[in-house]
Amino acid sequence: MRGRTWCMRAASGRGSRTLRSTRSSRACDRGPVPKGKTHHWVRPELVAEVEYKELTEQGLARHPSFNRFRSDKAASECRVDETAADAAAAAVEEPIPVAVVEERTVPFTNLDKVFWPAEGYTKGDLIEYHRQVAERMLPYLQDRPLVMTRYPDGIEGKSFFQKDAPPYAPDWFRRVTLWSEGSERELSYFVAEDLESLLYVINLGTIPLHIWSSRIETLALPDWCILDLDPKEAPFENVVDIARQLHEICEEISLPSFAKTSGSSGIHVLVPLGRQLTYDQSRTLAQLLARVVVAKLPLTATLTRSPDRRDGKVYIDFVQNGHGRLLAAPFTVRPLAGATVSAPLQWREVNKRLRIADHTIASVPRRMRRLGEDPLRPVLDLEPDLLGALDRLTRWFD
Repeated sequence: MRGRTWCMRAASGRGSRTLRSTRSSRACDRGPVPKGKTHHWVRPELVAEVEYKELTEQGLARHPSFNRFRSDKAASECRVDETAADAAAAAVEEPIPVAVVEERTVPFTNLDKVFWPAEGYTKGDLIEYHRQVAERMLPYLQDRPLVMTRYPDGIEGKSFFQKDAPPYAPDWFRRVTLWSEGSERELSYFVAEDLESLLYVINLGTIPLHIWSSRIETLALPDWCILDLDPKEAPFENVVDIARQLHEICEEISLPSFAKTSGSSGIHVLVPLGRQLTYDQSRTLAQLLARVVVAKLPLTATLTRSPDRRDGKVYIDFVQNGHGRLLAAPFTVRPLAGATVSAPLQWREVNKRLRIADHTIASVPRRMRRLGEDPLRPVLDLEPDLLGALDRLTRWFD
């Protein structure tokens, strides 16, 4: 390849105006491989700092992400380190065809379009946020049907709910075909397995991502039980009190529980099931827990679904536990002022100081770097003693 070695395509989230300026000042007419419709060749003068997970056997960077240009470094100083030398050599000896290089392309569009007018956040900012949190977000998306709500013109424009993968989606994007009772037909759902898949759906103008509670190979057995604390007109401090009461009850019956902000107005409490219960059984568990909370906090908690009949109380929604019912994915963004995020919480953070507005696309990446571990992550793997917990829970009703 004339002394050039393909190693990666790194997403940047940089504005198209910035990239055009950088490109035009170093443009050249010819490149090392035949030029495609979207190719722009530049002289190899810039040095880029890129993070990546690992090098593949072919010498390619896995999950690369652009950090910055290094004006303090010359291209002639760059060398492949010894640990990557063998892989890089293999890449030189076995040049990758242009078709393979193109296979996982995610072309970004309209990065400068403003999606949150009050804050000035753009579509590029939304893509960059997902690039930063992808490693933490993807475990919740993998192996699950994904549902999009698209806002092609930002939160003040028209939106639409989309379950079906569009026909023009690339072949490499995994899909799963499932029968929909509501639509009375088969739907082809996206399944976001990797960074490219995630960024592709975000580039479609998707803001909130919703997921099933079960995985494709075990659709009838959810990973978690959901208790959605919906305040409507109730004070948020009551939501906090009810979440903490739920946590205390779960601790008393030796049942793990986890919390995240809804990103909108409430809190989601998730109980790991380890795929040991059906959806009907999960809903029964949630209902029992909710009844205990209402008995303990009758002035602030209710099981009444109709907002007009709640009398200013927080509704504990256990009905979300059902086949095909959706959950706002952890780390997903909401189409609301401030670009708030459905943020995983440590239980010590569920207190009077908790504010949903504090968890945004600007703050969540910094917060997660500070925390190190995702406090919600164990919900995917834990297999609690549900029989023992249910036995202890039913004693509340004796």
